[in-house]
Amino acid sequence: MTSYVINNNKLTRMKEWHVPASIVSKRTVNPIRDVVYNMKVTPNPNKEYISLALGDPTYYGNFKIHENCIDAMITQLKSYNANGYVPAIGVESARIALAKKFSTKEAPLTPEDILLTSGASDALSLAINVLCNEGQNILLPRPGFSLYQTLSESKGIECRYYNLLPDRNWEIDLDHLSSLIDDKTACLLINNPSNPCGSNFTRQHLESILYLCENYKLPVICDEIYEDMVYGDSIFYPLANLTKTVPILKISGLAKRYLIPGWRVGWIFIYDHNNILNEVRSGLAALANLILGANSLVQRAIPDIITNTPQSFHDETNKSLEENAKLSANVLGKIPGLHIIVPQGAMYMMVGINVEEFKDIKNDIEFNEKLVQEESVLCLPGKIFHYPNYVRIVTTAPTAKLNEAYERIKEFCVRHHV
Repeated sequence: MTSYVINNNKLTRMKEWHVPASIVSKRTVNPIRDVVYNMKVTPNPNKEYISLALGDPTYYGNFKIHENCIDAMITQLKSYNANGYVPAIGVESARIALAKKFSTKEAPLTPEDILLTSGASDALSLAINVLCNEGQNILLPRPGFSLYQTLSESKGIECRYYNLLPDRNWEIDLDHLSSLIDDKTACLLINNPSNPCGSNFTRQHLESILYLCENYKLPVICDEIYEDMVYGDSIFYPLANLTKTVPILKISGLAKRYLIPGWRVGWIFIYDHNNILNEVRSGLAALANLILGANSLVQRAIPDIITNTPQSFHDETNKSLEENAKLSANVLGKIPGLHIIVPQGAMYMMVGINVEEFKDIKNDIEFNEKLVQEESVLCLPGKIFHYPNYVRIVTTAPTAKLNEAYERIKEFCVRHHV
């Protein structure tokens, strides 16, 4: 359509309309969307579709929230006090309650050390944005949660991936990590317990990571959204409890531990014994104004949610996760062509594909495409996590569904095995 502009009372023809998308939007890529949505395969219509791909513990309905969370929300809704705007950094009563619950002798917290966000993903975005400038680099785990890449590259930050070692329960290869650091490295991001690995670092390994960070003067973004969601003999150690020198931005929230990912409230805890992050504190407060605060209703319910939800609820969740992890390891570990690393925490498991043992499967993408096409079972290919020839399995489905999915995976592998 031809456009015109009035100039000195005359209509002058303009060029055709062209409204480009911003550079930031063009740099924003979701690896899950790119890989999964481009698979272009149709599930087997004769078999019920089973997804083991979505990291949402509520997806199948077998993991339910505690009644206390519901009651807390109803109370706030009926109070008529939770309908307005809130401070961008978060409601004071929620920050006081969080400081009281999570403060330890080794890592004390005050309300001023806490920023409430719209889910842990928003917390990650703020933490990355406050520590990293365009043209700098950030150190990310491989395999690792794909959102880290999306958030970083969107802002023009280079992603440098350090290796995790499957034969050492996915510990960080510290030598490889050290080799990636230069004068443009802004920070290290670690995720513990891990998505997608289901691993949980030992105290000794965490102390080794902190020693490296102190040596290189690297601040840490520590994604601990799965904190305390560990099982077996595994013990979760909050990173901040183990250092008096390394500044840490801890990421967590309500989503996974309280089984309410859709309620969209997370937080950043600032651990800074030596006032290294004074500018960062101000920067976080400024960045929080971009969304003018997280959900008001949920924020005001936080004191009740985190204080009155019984420990038995979390224990039962962990027990179910452990049972599912054991089932997954026992069954998948016996399937020809696959190898497993037994998970220690979170709700994920990485399963290796020995592609040389299959007659017509070359990589993890082909494995997933054919598995969906033939057996109507969806996992996430390792390529999404920068770790080819693995698949990530979410272990939160009901036992019957897991058994059915694993039986189909077994039949699939036997059929394609050399």
